[in-house]
Amino acid sequence: MKGAMDGQVALITGSARGIGKAIAFALAKKGANVIISDVNLQEAQKTAAEIEGEGVKTMAVKFDVSNSKDVSEAFASIMETFGRIDVLVNNAGITRDGLLMRMSEEDWDLVLGVNLKSVFLCTKEAVKVMAKQRYGRIVNIASVVAFMGNPGQANYSASKAGIVGLTKTTAKEYAKRGITANAVAPGFIVTAMTNSLADKVREEMMKAIPMGKFGEVEDVANAVVFLASPESGYLTGNVIHVNGGMYM
Repeated sequence: MKGAMDGQVALITGSARGIGKAIAFALAKKGANVIISDVNLQEAQKTAAEIEGEGVKTMAVKFDVSNSKDVSEAFASIMETFGRIDVLVNNAGITRDGLLMRMSEEDWDLVLGVNLKSVFLCTKEAVKVMAKQRYGRIVNIASVVAFMGNPGQANYSASKAGIVGLTKTTAKEYAKRGITANAVAPGFIVTAMTNSLADKVREEMMKAIPMGKFGEVEDVANAVVFLASPESGYLTGNVIHVNGGMYM
């Protein structure tokens, strides 16, 4: 198959399921070879096998995105297999919700580590490769709560707001190396995580969305694919809000 990203190599963290999986599929449909990264290797391998049906090369890797040694070794393995990395999508993320006063230091550190430190570690490794190539696309998954805040999500909101600042700094530092860095901030997207919320919570969230509907994982994937593509070459340091008008 031939596509706008034919032959490129894309790493998507946290991509065995949900939004990450949708992004991986969407990039593969554009011709990119994809690396599926997840803490669940079996699920990552299953997703990689599915995506191979798009006619691209895939690779499943398991590593702790918040551990510098793991990240370094994973990137070395990817380079050994593919020889290049054109796209990095920092999608891995977790929640450990609770009111600020009751939130444990452990839950704060865990969410900041997986959600924000991981972006720093993976970006640090990726730019080493991309700078030599004089080409790269970094897309970070933020959230609407980075801009609005959300009761019970002090750690998650802070981690996603940190991603926005890190994205803009990365963009400024590497613009002259042919590397762009942008973010996508999803609103309420239908996933297994959101489906577990109480009906009352879902109803309240719906009232805050002018379009009157929740987003699909493909809505986020479409925005990511644009920012990851060669066509977005003059965009850097931006945030695309995918939220149905929930935040403007």
